[in-house]
Amino acid sequence: MVKLEILSFFASNNINIMAQNDNRVYKSFYKHMSKHNYYIYILTNKNNTVLYTGVSSNIEQRIYQHKTKKDPACFTSKYNVNKLIYFERFDYINAAIKREKQIKGLLRKRKIELINSFNPDWEDLYETICK
Repeated sequence: MVKLEILSFFASNNINIMAQNDNRVYKSFYKHMSKHNYYIYILTNKNNTVLYTGVSSNIEQRIYQHKTKKDPACFTSKYNVNKLIYFERFDYINAAIKREKQIKGLLRKRKIELINSFNPDWEDLYETICK
């Protein structure tokens, strides 16, 4: 029964399985579903005119990369988007990715409502997550 559930999980998540009887399938399943800290976050620029939504397993490091413009060619560097204004924590990556896609699909008005419910002054929350 467990084998069937694992194979169903892989199939429903479009994960290809090369050898179904291989122990690597089970190890991959448990690694994929292991409980960790995953975050979705929303960044803005200093004028609060641009919104960027992302996902990371290490939010502190990822926001630092945005702030230091590690990749000068990326969207956040180009538009000076480096102020953390919203985040949520998840135990599983699938849940975080699902929520990220959901937020990305929201109208700007709904994103602003979400941010205001969490951080009404749109303060940079980076220092609070670094403590």
